[in-house]
Amino acid sequence: MQNTPKIGLWEAVSIAVGTMIGASIFSIFGLGAQIAGTNLPEAFVISGVLALIVAYSYAKLGGKIISNAGPIEYILRGMGDNVITGALAILLWLSYVVSIALFAKGFTGYFLPLVHLNVTPLAAGLTEVALIAVFTALNSFGSKAVGKAEFYIVIVKLLILGIFIVLGFLTLNVGNIQPTLSAAGASGTLLAAVIFFLSYMGFGLVTNASENIINPTRNVPRAMFISIAIVMVVYVAVSLAAIGNLSIPAIIKAEDNALAEAAKPFLGNAGFILISVGALFSVSSAINATLFGGANVAYSLAKDGQLPIFFERKTWRQSPEGLYITAILSLVFVLALNLASIAAIISSIFTIIYIFVLISHYRLAGSVGGSRRLIFLNIIVLGAVLAGLIYYQWQNQRTAFYGTIAVLGGVIVMESLYRRLARRRLRRGGSTGPMPPDIP
Repeated sequence: MQNTPKIGLWEAVSIAVGTMIGASIFSIFGLGAQIAGTNLPEAFVISGVLALIVAYSYAKLGGKIISNAGPIEYILRGMGDNVITGALAILLWLSYVVSIALFAKGFTGYFLPLVHLNVTPLAAGLTEVALIAVFTALNSFGSKAVGKAEFYIVIVKLLILGIFIVLGFLTLNVGNIQPTLSAAGASGTLLAAVIFFLSYMGFGLVTNASENIINPTRNVPRAMFISIAIVMVVYVAVSLAAIGNLSIPAIIKAEDNALAEAAKPFLGNAGFILISVGALFSVSSAINATLFGGANVAYSLAKDGQLPIFFERKTWRQSPEGLYITAILSLVFVLALNLASIAAIISSIFTIIYIFVLISHYRLAGSVGGSRRLIFLNIIVLGAVLAGLIYYQWQNQRTAFYGTIAVLGGVIVMESLYRRLARRRLRRGGSTGPMPPDIP
């Protein structure tokens, strides 16, 4: 990206929080209520624990290996240059592309009802195109502009959610939030926790901006853990306020703008407007941060030979072409898929990448630090999460199941062909802190 001033700890936290809160509280809250019912707060807690499991490895690796390629740099150093590593590099970039599509869908779901427009394919498509175009333009101004914008957007949406939480707790119906202790309730809670694992994935964006962060060795790990802690508290509090004021069937019926409907019992139409505005801020910040992360990933991977060279070329306002390619391909996904399918595909993609990051951490633990026994246990846990996601897709989202298989197969074929035709080899990028010489 451009040679702009670096961002500080709280701007990095804002980028992560902005992405995470936009991912689930506003985009797929109704889906979570359908699966977990009144156990939704407990599902968010379990999802947060899963995120901390991954963050443990990210923090150890990110404090030593400073690269905007983030997890792919870790995998390259841990597993070496091979087809799988190259395919994961493409997969990481695609995960940001598809995430932007998810957030654009979420924005449209709140925006059109708020301005009293019919939710037609044309209206939705035009809104999604305009939204992605605006934040692509903002990202062309560089990391400092993105960080500042993200900081203020996050402050606004946290204030709005704070109002929702405080007033919602004052009118809370305790009977609505009693957890379901049956076997079916426990099963739904675990499944929802696996699905809502998606809602914490934004913390990884910190590593994709590590070269742009002041004192990354110290601030990258801190930013990840701080952002997960903030988001976990917000998720649990918001879910308690929502199900404590609106029945689960009503939340499910509201679907795309469930939280706005949940504000009506204690704030009336003013609450609907307030939360809809908060949703627009939230999803906007998620798009802003994810475009930033996706462009950084594309640029870094191209620079290190892991994506074609045109991703590295500078164009308008000296921004890399990867920014504009990321934005354009996001539009293809947002116009072609529905919200539930997009969410399911993203969850699978990120979980696969996380598993390989943990395997790499296991191999590099002697150099970057960390308990191999704990890492091994964490790998088993994430393997179970992936199995749960695939099971959910097979049972409820066949389109997403086949889409996930197609994406995984497609990137392996693309990487194999590109590696053979271009004779490409992956290069290590970024920089490292003080490390013993035993890293492969």
